[in-house]
Amino acid sequence: MTTVTSADLAAPAPVPRARRLLGRVGLVLAPWLLILLAWYAVRASGLVSPALVPAPHAVLAKFLELARGRLAADMWMSTQRVFLGVALGVSLAVPVGFCLGWYRGLRGLIDPVINFFRALPPIALIPLVIVYFGIGETAKTVILFYASFFAGVIVMYEGIAQISPIFIKVARTLGATDLEIFGKVIVPLTIPHILTAVRVALGVAWATLVASELIAAQQGLGALIQDASAFFQLDTIYVGIICIGFIALAMDLALRAATRRLVAWQDRIA
Repeated sequence: MTTVTSADLAAPAPVPRARRLLGRVGLVLAPWLLILLAWYAVRASGLVSPALVPAPHAVLAKFLELARGRLAADMWMSTQRVFLGVALGVSLAVPVGFCLGWYRGLRGLIDPVINFFRALPPIALIPLVIVYFGIGETAKTVILFYASFFAGVIVMYEGIAQISPIFIKVARTLGATDLEIFGKVIVPLTIPHILTAVRVALGVAWATLVASELIAAQQGLGALIQDASAFFQLDTIYVGIICIGFIALAMDLALRAATRRLVAWQDRIA
């Protein structure tokens, strides 16, 4: 016969897995539901003309209409451009940021130049980019590369500069060579900063996408938004903006998942 103790009576019953899953789904969906409610509330309040704020269901209908036409091609083209621009930008930002973070003298020399160019909005460079690179895909890639590089290099060198020298001192004390220190100490400590640089560069590149596709783009979400703005098609503009946001969110979530796997050894608050 099983004896029930007072401790057993006081212990809370385990939460079923299905209930925990529903709770997580609810937490994820709650902010989006609040945004939808706020959207409908703004439209119904009369503060803004309903003609200027298409209803969410009207935007959804336009999305379904565009999905049967050009939308998939536009999304794919924009994703390709962002991926290429970020890949090129981060590929250069990582070694440059590492050198700036590792060599203090070099950082003092180059840091003002980096911050000068980082402050320049990519859209201001479009006339020069057209002059030097034309109006083809190269020009769009250059704009996205520019935005990605300066966003990534700042994250890289700030992260590298904050690496504690105690790790290197301990490795030297244990007899590690310079090559072993670089491969087994510096590289693992650098990986989180590289991944953060990629995440930041992706966000900046998506934010710059519409500017890059001002350069005579025939396809892409930026081109879709530009074409719709010429004819005051607000529902199409909303579709383009929402698509950019969700693609960027999906890429960021994938990077966060990769980060959790690659730096599982790192202590994190959450």
